[in-house]
Amino acid sequence: MSNSQIKLEEINFVPDKNNNTPIYKQIVDYVNSKVACCDWVIGSKLPSQRELAAFFNVNRSTIVQAMDELKATGIIEGTAGGGTRIINNTWSLLMSSAPPNWSNYIKSGSFKSNIETIQTINKQEFEEGIIRLGTGELSPELIPNILNDEIIKGVQENNVKLNYLGPLGLLELRQAISKYIKRFGINVSPNSILIVSGSLQALQLISVCMLRKGSTVFVELPSYLNSLQVFQSAGVKLSGVPMDKNGIMYWNMKVDKHASDNSSLLYTIPTIHNPTGMIMPNERRVELVNYCKSIRLPIIEDDAYRELWLEDEPPAPLKSLDDNGSILYLGTVSKTLAPGLRIGWIVGPEPVVERLGDVKMQTDYGASSLSQWILYEWLESGLYERHLIGLKKHLLDRRNFVLDILNKYFKDIASWSVPKGGFYIWLRLNKKISTEKLFTLALIKKILINPGNIYDFSKNQYLRISYSYASLKDLEYGLKCLSEIIFDM
Repeated sequence: MSNSQIKLEEINFVPDKNNNTPIYKQIVDYVNSKVACCDWVIGSKLPSQRELAAFFNVNRSTIVQAMDELKATGIIEGTAGGGTRIINNTWSLLMSSAPPNWSNYIKSGSFKSNIETIQTINKQEFEEGIIRLGTGELSPELIPNILNDEIIKGVQENNVKLNYLGPLGLLELRQAISKYIKRFGINVSPNSILIVSGSLQALQLISVCMLRKGSTVFVELPSYLNSLQVFQSAGVKLSGVPMDKNGIMYWNMKVDKHASDNSSLLYTIPTIHNPTGMIMPNERRVELVNYCKSIRLPIIEDDAYRELWLEDEPPAPLKSLDDNGSILYLGTVSKTLAPGLRIGWIVGPEPVVERLGDVKMQTDYGASSLSQWILYEWLESGLYERHLIGLKKHLLDRRNFVLDILNKYFKDIASWSVPKGGFYIWLRLNKKISTEKLFTLALIKKILINPGNIYDFSKNQYLRISYSYASLKDLEYGLKCLSEIIFDM
């Protein structure tokens, strides 16, 4: 029997006290509907009667009456000390054989479930009335009209056909990217570029076809990668490496330099690091690349935020220092143009890119043809560069606006550094409190935050505050309300 727990935040129902149907009956009908459509699978454990009564704002006797009816129809079962569980659904009651326990199937796959907090964030981000203070995404008001007249005209003139594309993606787009990234000191041919459906797919491809089980991926501590399960699902271990003000302290990596079958690698975000906003200086970049070269440790460089610098332009990518093909470079327009395009790219040695392209063809047969043509037009027309100029101005205004709010409401309860680019302020709470509890209390107020522990290997006192998504009004209200919650904890 599964131990899965139905959480209160998964319940999207409020009894209508003006309805002629008794409240207990409304609750029965709601539970039956969730079970019937398999949203709540057999084996799932319901919240306690006390929790349900408080959540629905009804007397506990009402919950007892509802539970009694559900037990009588064979939908749930209560055991002493074990709580109340779903034991049947409408279809299984009609069958003579035992029903399948879908919970067991759900848990048996190789791909690991995401962190519970991340799952909650992913669901709550799309709920009505939620103020998203941690979202790593552009506000809808900052996303340009992707299909403006100039782009449509260009697509039409190219007589675009929406057939499948080759294993590496649209040649014209790869040529445009090859030309574009030369400004960063990266000189590669289009045959060294693979178009992917965002940077996350790039990581998935690498995890399934380049790393053997038991190998190690070194990451900064904290790291965006720790909020995902993509490498762990492939049987790969993550090893956190501490950072100082200049970035990853590479000399602390525990690498077996003499292992002949080592398939470990380093994943790093040296430019506008997620979540800290740190920018690694050039001297540390040179040291890091030379060190990894000396111990034959490949590098994945995630450069998603490079073009969102707000003050001084950052140093050239690690990839610009790569003279032996040991660095895979990830780029994307999800953070700069529109996440819905789902277009990113991997730059690497041709044999590696071809291998990754073959695996991609086996998984989705290529990224969206239309999205690739649209991005090609954005790059070739010069609109992308012009868009970035305006976008960075808006982000700078938003960053300064949030810094003013923090100085007003958080100066006595937290500390932070001023980010030089990107979306985030890495906020450290001075007060030792449970950020998990803060997450729950804030959610009750319809405020969604990203606690720092989802980017770390242990609990910490940090929050990732985003100034890129919520409206200015919501940012001020949400942060003021969050400060009051912290004061009262």
